[in-house]
Amino acid sequence: MEERMSELRIEHLTSPEVADALASGMRTAILPLGATEQHGAHLPLSVDSDHADRLGVLVAERLGDALVLPTVRLGCSAHHLGFPGTLSVRPETLEAICFDCCESLAVHGFRRVLIFSAHIGNYPLLSEIEAKLSSRLPAELDVVAFADSAAVLDAWRTAVADLGSQVGGHADVAESSIMLALRPESVRADRVAPGLAEPMDDALLARVLTGGVKAVAPNGVLGDPRGMSSDLGFACLSAVANLLAEHAAARYRPLT
Repeated sequence: MEERMSELRIEHLTSPEVADALASGMRTAILPLGATEQHGAHLPLSVDSDHADRLGVLVAERLGDALVLPTVRLGCSAHHLGFPGTLSVRPETLEAICFDCCESLAVHGFRRVLIFSAHIGNYPLLSEIEAKLSSRLPAELDVVAFADSAAVLDAWRTAVADLGSQVGGHADVAESSIMLALRPESVRADRVAPGLAEPMDDALLARVLTGGVKAVAPNGVLGDPRGMSSDLGFACLSAVANLLAEHAAARYRPLT
């Protein structure tokens, strides 16, 4: 392509513009998954979806041949239903949405799709979705899913290493900083409070997913949001965008 498009979000393009992008070689699509769920008393329920919105564009900019689909703003959030406002869909519902989106992409001539989630509760689904979708979709469409939540948490921990704050993976210093970077007016700074002071690992994640967040963190926070800053938020966004783009580039088959 001689010139990069300034708008990479499909929903903000016209149909002829999408056709032109495909003809110019932009055959990759990015499908971000989010959620609508509680994030403590200081963050809105839109955190994961707002986060996914931005990551999708950042990854597309890094790949150079990708357009971004609308974020799926409902996720597998049953473990947050102890808190008012949380909405949750069944894994099979989310899988069906992903399949339908990919089937549409194949019709239009897209050849690659990267599915990622800014909500850790969707990761169990993502760990199995490649095989499930690929078995039902045209062979010409290369489906790649990112399912390494530990790598995301490690990227956040590296970003906050000098602060001494606790990365717990939910409404913590990383997610709070990301929201300060994306939508500072949405952060209720006067309501910030630490939550469960345990590092997120497989054992804790299993407890959270089976018993619910409220059982381990009554205020809905896993980690400590204190020390949050927009600069840290931008650093976390950049680190994870790099992680996703590198994963996609390493996994995609060459187009023929």
